[in-house]
Amino acid sequence: MLPVLRTSCRPWTYTTARLLHSPVPSTRRAFLSRVSPIGIAFLSCGVVGGALYIKKHTIRADSDVDNSTSSRSRTSLSTLLRAYVVYALCSVPVLVDYSPTVLATLTMIPGVKQITEAIVRSTFFAQFVGGDSAEDTIPLLMQLREDNKGVLLAYSVEVDQSEAERHAQKEVSHDSPVPAVYKMHVEEILRAIDIAADFEDQCGTTPRSGTGRKTWVAVKLTALLPNAQCLISLSKHLCQTRPEILSPVPFPGCPQPYDLAFLECGALPPAALSEGDITALTALYHDLTRIAEGAERRGVKIIVDAEYSWYQPAIDAFTLSLMRRFNSQRRRSDVITQREVQPLVYATFQAYLKRTPSHILQSLKDAEAGGYSLGVKLVRGAYHPFEVEASLSPETCPVWMEKKDTDMCYNQCVGVLLSALRGDITNTNTIPQIGLLFGTHNSESCTRILNGLVLEGIATERNGLVIVDEQAAERCAIGQLFGMSDALTNDLVDRIKSPSPFVIKYVPYGPLSAVMPYLSRRAIENNSILSGEGGAIAERRRVGAEIRRRLLGF
Repeated sequence: MLPVLRTSCRPWTYTTARLLHSPVPSTRRAFLSRVSPIGIAFLSCGVVGGALYIKKHTIRADSDVDNSTSSRSRTSLSTLLRAYVVYALCSVPVLVDYSPTVLATLTMIPGVKQITEAIVRSTFFAQFVGGDSAEDTIPLLMQLREDNKGVLLAYSVEVDQSEAERHAQKEVSHDSPVPAVYKMHVEEILRAIDIAADFEDQCGTTPRSGTGRKTWVAVKLTALLPNAQCLISLSKHLCQTRPEILSPVPFPGCPQPYDLAFLECGALPPAALSEGDITALTALYHDLTRIAEGAERRGVKIIVDAEYSWYQPAIDAFTLSLMRRFNSQRRRSDVITQREVQPLVYATFQAYLKRTPSHILQSLKDAEAGGYSLGVKLVRGAYHPFEVEASLSPETCPVWMEKKDTDMCYNQCVGVLLSALRGDITNTNTIPQIGLLFGTHNSESCTRILNGLVLEGIATERNGLVIVDEQAAERCAIGQLFGMSDALTNDLVDRIKSPSPFVIKYVPYGPLSAVMPYLSRRAIENNSILSGEGGAIAERRRVGAEIRRRLLGF
């Protein structure tokens, strides 16, 4: 066992267990004891008037705040006002940090609950969420496609683990005809795949053409389980039992083809896993297989989201299993003789993890040796405060402590991946051997990606316009969260010419009551986006300038 793997198993500590039930870092929780429910209510009521006005108007969340010379449809004034209110609130760090408690408190007060939900629906929900259901997002999909943008659909409900366990126990005992919550999430992902495929079919793209299908679906593994503890148990087992490799990868390590041998090859289950763990993981394996088969049949790419590092070894193992099976060249020759969407399955790589550069290199080597296409979604990472608090010291922390180190890591990985992309295109492979989705709200990184495409010979530049051909467009895309960094998104759309959308928006959806925890968590996770360059303050100023121009003419 490598020392780096032994010492890096420290995330399974009492601190981590406590953290899983504490959405706000402990250094800030003392503030909450001084905030009364009445005070919180008055804080929120400041937006009631604007929310009630906005509610009367048709709202599009993906607004362009400086589009006077663009071919995109003109953004309504009500949408600009809504965006200004949202970004003004997001500019207050205290409100962002304590939004989970604010929402939880307000929704417990009779009479205030309904007002709170109306405000949230007219402001934050409209700004950051695509709709209550996958079907509700269709008008948005059409609008974004008209603006030459693709979509990554994400069913973004938060899983209440105690509720999930209760439903799972009822299901096992056959006391309840209602499916378990996590099983309903599986069906919802399958429904989203069908919605995405139907939309692409209407746009004239077909699964067998293998081109132009830029409506994808995200998958979050913890939402598909009765208890995420089984992922922690499996992750701990993998870190402790994986043999040494020539080039060590820091925690949470690098997945290996034999990680799920007990599910795939009939090997004996690990003794470290309980009977309940094995049952849950077996069901997850079969559910993911159903999802991948549905995505393959309908020609829709699926992107497996990354989560906390203490889940990640197990998530990596399941994602690698999916890629080796559904991105495999051998499977393609057996199942489909024509072109198809590839890579079908993408893994998410987080640049704030110290392991990511070596993890990417190992993944590229394994994909080549294993004969499968590698799907890569590269992001900076969304759980930094929680990862730092869960670690015993900076030395054992799996993430970079400084943002500049994360930025450097992200840009380094961009270079490696674009080089691999150039090699794949140069080899004139009919079916892509690598697919890239760069998720970033950082304008410098976006410029680096575009410059890298040109320098690698993947794209050409003419009069400031980056021209991408079909081969590159099917292998590469850039994405941002829906409702955020819209000016950057629109600028990228205007700067890139490609046969299919090169820019993708990550569009969450789900019922309001279920998505409210997501909205507050997302605000905390993306605090660096909201507070950094181009964040909420800059967005608010940009929107304010456009409102002033509309009303005052300057």
